[in-house]
Amino acid sequence: MNNRRPTGTDVARLAGVSKSAVSRVYAGGFVSEEARERIVEAARILKYRPNNTARSLTTNRSHLIGLAITGLDNQFYPLMVDLLHQALRDAGYRMVLFVTHGEADLDPVLDELLGYRLDGVILASSSHAARVGHECLEAGVPVVMLNNVDPEDRVPGVCTDNVAGAEEIARFLLDGGHRQLGVVSGLEESLAAAERAAAFTRIVEAHGEATVRTECGHFSEDGAYAAASLLLSGPNRVTALFCVTDFMAFFALAAARNLGLEPGRDVAIFGFDDDPISSWRAFQLATFRQPLEEMVATAVDMLAAQIRGQALPMGTRRLAGKIILRLSASFA
Repeated sequence: MNNRRPTGTDVARLAGVSKSAVSRVYAGGFVSEEARERIVEAARILKYRPNNTARSLTTNRSHLIGLAITGLDNQFYPLMVDLLHQALRDAGYRMVLFVTHGEADLDPVLDELLGYRLDGVILASSSHAARVGHECLEAGVPVVMLNNVDPEDRVPGVCTDNVAGAEEIARFLLDGGHRQLGVVSGLEESLAAAERAAAFTRIVEAHGEATVRTECGHFSEDGAYAAASLLLSGPNRVTALFCVTDFMAFFALAAARNLGLEPGRDVAIFGFDDDPISSWRAFQLATFRQPLEEMVATAVDMLAAQIRGQALPMGTRRLAGKIILRLSASFA
């Protein structure tokens, strides 16, 4: 039995065309429609698959996009990955996933990202994304930040209008009569989450009669549970709690119930993202919905433009989101 993989030469021989014609078909070049049909049929008969590595050396394009993401335990990110996969596929690219797990040491991340023949990089990691973006720019690799912010406005990016969203949540809770409010914040490296916490705090402090306390939830199960427990305990406990991500808000809901407080009756709890599971009966989490499909489409368009050699304005495009009211804040 012959286990030799068919080559482009085999396809050319069966189709009665030149080897260069086969190469042009798979590189997106010009051939006549009649020759293209013969080549495609010959490839089907021979079960031929082009060598993507060799093709990338010829075209100087790999059609691979790297996606750097902190992790997949936050349910917001699997949905983002799925939407990015679809959008990139529709644009003619394949996605290579790099899970960073919030590593503080940038060298392994950069070595992985820049060690591949990637046409571009999307940074959806919350940890040091801006610094990685700067390194990509200096290496000449097209890059876009997604759901995070470059404080120097050097790396093109797209995110929700975090400030407007957090301000809207704060005003909603203040209008509902809450005067003792709390924030479960994230890590300093996540500038998007820091924007949310700062904007919420600014509105509460400007009220004059309301107070706000903040505890860091570290974007983790244990951290969010501990932070919420502190804010919801004692004689001066908060009556309304804003968590800068839905992921941490889920554990705040658990902390409240463990303290005998029913979300939506004894305490108002808000998240931010509108994770796919936020509407589940077990959570019914009030939140701020990020326009994720629009964010993903915008990020892919921005990256594709860079790959084509178009110059993009520096800085972050901020898209409007929407407050979503559910039972966890129904009494507010």
